[in-house]
Amino acid sequence: MSLFAVEWQELLPTFARIFNLLLFVGLLYFILQRVFKLGEAFRARQEGIRNDLMRAEEERNAAVAKLEEVEGRLARLGAEVEAIRAQAQREAAEERARIERATEEEIRKIREQARREIESAAKAARVELRVFAAEQSVRFAEELIRRDIRPEDDAHLVMEYVEELGGVGR
Repeated sequence: MSLFAVEWQELLPTFARIFNLLLFVGLLYFILQRVFKLGEAFRARQEGIRNDLMRAEEERNAAVAKLEEVEGRLARLGAEVEAIRAQAQREAAEERARIERATEEEIRKIREQARREIESAAKAARVELRVFAAEQSVRFAEELIRRDIRPEDDAHLVMEYVEELGGVGR
């Protein structure tokens, strides 16, 4: 006999087992499908997973877009910081120039005021000096007159003054 020459009757129990197995699997499938609605549960679960995957992909895309936006901001941030720094330097230079102009103007005003005060003080000093010189001249003249005029010269001057008065009255 050959290796494949098995008899029909010997295979009958094997076929019966295979048939029983197929019948059992079919019946189990039918029961799970119809009674427990396992197919719908699997489909619902599959749909839920698909929806979750789609939502996860949308969230991922949104996160990627947000990341790109943040990276763009970060890239621009350096330029913005540099622009702010340049603006601050320009403003500082303008403020420095304004302060210098204001300081120069204040110096000019103070110098002008000092010049006027010096001129005023010089005028006052000249007037005071003239008064002092006149007073000293009068004092010196009085001393000279007192020292140089004798009593007879005094009498002679009085007589001359009286004669002049007498001539004026006529």
